[in-house]
Amino acid sequence: MNCANCARHVTDALQATPGVAQANVSLQEGRAKVRWRDGAEARVAELVKAVHAAGYEAAAVETNGAAPREHHHEHGAARDGWRVNVILGAACTLPLMAGDWLFGLGMTRWFQWAGLALAAPVQIICGARFYRGAWRQLRTGGSNMDTLVALGSTAAFAYSLWQLLSGQTGHSYFMEAAAIITLISVGHWMEARASALAEKSLRALFQLAPPTARRLNPDGSEIETPVAQLRAGDVVVLRPGERAPADGKVKEGRGSVDESMLTGESMPVDKQEGAELYAGTMNLDGRILMTVTATGETTAVARIIAAVQRAQNSRADIQRLADRISNVFVPAVVGIGLLTAVCWFFAGTGPHVRNAVINAVAVLIVACPCAMGLATPIAIMAGTNAGARRGILIRDGAALEKTGRLTAIIFDKTGTLTVGKPEATSVETIIDSTDKKAISTLAASLARGSNHPLSQAVARISADSVSLRDWREIVGGGVEARLADGSTARLGSLAWLRKCGVDTTAADARNEANASGAIVGLAVGTQLQALIVLQDALKPGAAEVIAEFRRQGLKVRMITGDNEGAALAIGQSLGLSREEISAGVRPEQKAELVRQLQEKGERVAFVGDGINDAPALEQSDLGVAVSRASDIAGEAADIVLLQSDIQAIPQAIELSRATLRTIKQNLFWAFFYNAAAVPLAALGYMSPILCAAAMGVSDLVVIGNALRLNANQRHFTPAIKS
Repeated sequence: MNCANCARHVTDALQATPGVAQANVSLQEGRAKVRWRDGAEARVAELVKAVHAAGYEAAAVETNGAAPREHHHEHGAARDGWRVNVILGAACTLPLMAGDWLFGLGMTRWFQWAGLALAAPVQIICGARFYRGAWRQLRTGGSNMDTLVALGSTAAFAYSLWQLLSGQTGHSYFMEAAAIITLISVGHWMEARASALAEKSLRALFQLAPPTARRLNPDGSEIETPVAQLRAGDVVVLRPGERAPADGKVKEGRGSVDESMLTGESMPVDKQEGAELYAGTMNLDGRILMTVTATGETTAVARIIAAVQRAQNSRADIQRLADRISNVFVPAVVGIGLLTAVCWFFAGTGPHVRNAVINAVAVLIVACPCAMGLATPIAIMAGTNAGARRGILIRDGAALEKTGRLTAIIFDKTGTLTVGKPEATSVETIIDSTDKKAISTLAASLARGSNHPLSQAVARISADSVSLRDWREIVGGGVEARLADGSTARLGSLAWLRKCGVDTTAADARNEANASGAIVGLAVGTQLQALIVLQDALKPGAAEVIAEFRRQGLKVRMITGDNEGAALAIGQSLGLSREEISAGVRPEQKAELVRQLQEKGERVAFVGDGINDAPALEQSDLGVAVSRASDIAGEAADIVLLQSDIQAIPQAIELSRATLRTIKQNLFWAFFYNAAAVPLAALGYMSPILCAAAMGVSDLVVIGNALRLNANQRHFTPAIKS
């Protein structure tokens, strides 16, 4: 399959097979997933036969619930094939263009022989893919862009060859024949690159969990074991800095685990006996013995992979205008060409055969889809280049098409609207007479020796220090040390402080679940001295970005895995109401919330950061990944922002909309050119030379219109006041 039109043909063929309830065809993966009706027999052979009848090759594959890694080399070969077309085609076409247009050698005999020598490799080698595609469609009674390219280039090449070998004088069209194939190959090469990018996002998910695990034997010894050999009930050792190889529960030990890749929560989670662990999450400190509970397809990461795959295949591929009308356009052009030849042969004046051939060829040449093929790729190139200079990466033309229909935008909180790094927002003393500065100094001194993210945030509240003795860190609890007077100072979670005999009654009035951030307690002896609130800070300009999208008429929502208190605190500073905030949401639920809005008729953009956002990015109509987004979030997104300034988000949307407008304008002019030029060529008012010139002018119009995107970058910066 070369384009979305191909995927549509395959989908129609599969869904027409008796017993099929639904067929989802992925152009990116080169796969089809079929769901049978209840009670229907799964006849895979019938599906393969239906695809063959539609003009495509197919074979049944054994699935394991994972991403299609076995197709990686096939997609790479397809992409490289189009790249060879572009390189070889450009090497042969550019000299022909220079000789014909710059030096006026088109009518000289020796240059026409040179044209044959240069155009023949393009026609035979580069054109082979188009000829195969056109032949497959011809066998099934259909047509597509391959048919247009094959007809147009063959007509120009064959007429020029006949003219050269028969000794006829006049202009030859070897350059036009080569240019048609080369320019259309550029568009296919760009689509192949986009397909490879989409596939890469799924393959990257498998790299979250390590390939091997340290399994604990009954005798206490440890053995390195491939993760594929792990079974439920096995005990695995996790050391600091290691990722969990599977889902499981803590059997022994404690530690802080970074689950941000799974939950989006920036704060590490303390784990102790009985706590759940997820494949791919990282143990930050402490030695943990984990009992495996789920492996392979049943892990949380595998469920995220499945959610991404469902989101990818649930949406119909963008149907390009050129593909949608090709089934009508191609037969019409062929019919007009044949009618032109017949009319000029039987009813024309002068040399009947020559006029019939020349005018029919003129119709086919002027109808060649160069401008159609250039309309989208050249606008995408100009738009993406303009964006790249501003740190905005647009994945493909489909992303541009989505921006014009947006009605709502959802922001993930952590790492998107916030910096993703905890900071101490307040120090509240429990005893009124306590010196707040002294308390801050003591807390910072205790925290300074720990590498825990929360400890590092506390350490930044004061640069001063006090003398400490016997400092030690309690994994999953906090830190403690002796002061000069011999008393013990502790800094950590309220639960740990209670276990150490500290009276936390004064803190009970504060509901931890609804707090605006993580709470750390400071105690001296058994007396609680202060509470320190740690919160993720907003990115500069975040509130202004929210206000800008509201001014554009978009509905705005914030979604996060944080607790409700922290989410409301951030949301209020952004000007969001409670109804516009969703807290405590897990990765699978994020995609579900996007889907619920889509079912209400909304066209949703999702702005996120991190692996946990991949399903929502794929489910949304437009996925945007912000700076420092993980590789997977970036690959799953339609637009990736490489700059930390959140104000780049509205800029990216505006640039995408401007590029989309350019694509529509280019397609209009390309089709208008064909609609006006084909009748003139058929009536003999345009010679093949003039047709070739008109085709070149149409290309220049399309290219010039696209280059305006580079010249008008200043229009892509909405006025946002910070």
